[in-house]
Amino acid sequence: MFVLSIFMFDFIRYDGHMPLTPRQSDIISLARQSGRVMVDDLASHFAVTVQTIRRDLAELCDGDLLDRIHGGAVLPSGVTNIGYEDRRRLNADAKEAIGRAAAALIPPGASLFLNIGTTTEAVARALRDTPNLMVVTNNMNVAQILATNPTTEVIVTGGRLRRTDGGLVGDMAVQTIRQFKVDIAVIGGSALDAQGDVLDFDVDEVRVSRAILDQARSAMLVADHTKLTRKAPVRIAQLTQLDHWVTDIVPPAHLRRLCADADTQITTGSRLAPPATS
Repeated sequence: MFVLSIFMFDFIRYDGHMPLTPRQSDIISLARQSGRVMVDDLASHFAVTVQTIRRDLAELCDGDLLDRIHGGAVLPSGVTNIGYEDRRRLNADAKEAIGRAAAALIPPGASLFLNIGTTTEAVARALRDTPNLMVVTNNMNVAQILATNPTTEVIVTGGRLRRTDGGLVGDMAVQTIRQFKVDIAVIGGSALDAQGDVLDFDVDEVRVSRAILDQARSAMLVADHTKLTRKAPVRIAQLTQLDHWVTDIVPPAHLRRLCADADTQITTGSRLAPPATS
């Protein structure tokens, strides 16, 4: 059963940011790892001229994905998020690995929430063959992905449509979520700080995420290691309030200790593609 609370579903268009070349996507990933990138280092890393790198950085800065500094660029200040299509491309292999690992923890017949995010979309893709799920989501992309599974009941919240990412936010989304009590909440976030706070950029989106956590018997965070180098201003929850964190590499020791003290389980997904089936 596919329940859709917004009409004209197939005709939604998203306002994306600049498309990234593969090298520009890698530059963003490197900036997330160290906080900054320098022209000479990038030219050596990619075996291209410094003029080529300067053009890449100029385009990335013009698109508000990086900020210029002398000799290079840094991540933006941390009060606005980068475009959704750009986020979808960043660390895509890690997100797919996390999606597979998270899906393996969700049994057939489960009920769950999936919120807005490129990593929760990866979870949805990995769940396409899991039978008899009931999924409540404020993510139009997740709904479209799971609509291909005829045994999955998909319930889309109402709310204000955010065309940049297909998310539904606001009071109507929260009210819809409050009508359910599900087995598992699967949430993403834009950042995870050293104190274990899961953070995001949009207050309205965070309100929905908090409602999702309130209405679930267990909670799972899906977040790759690059979230540890990002900043965002609005707090969703603390790692210690969650039951599971699925990520791509072994987290730093201080976060492992924090999770161990709170009985928050950590699962690390393999980036290797699953074997082909005959």
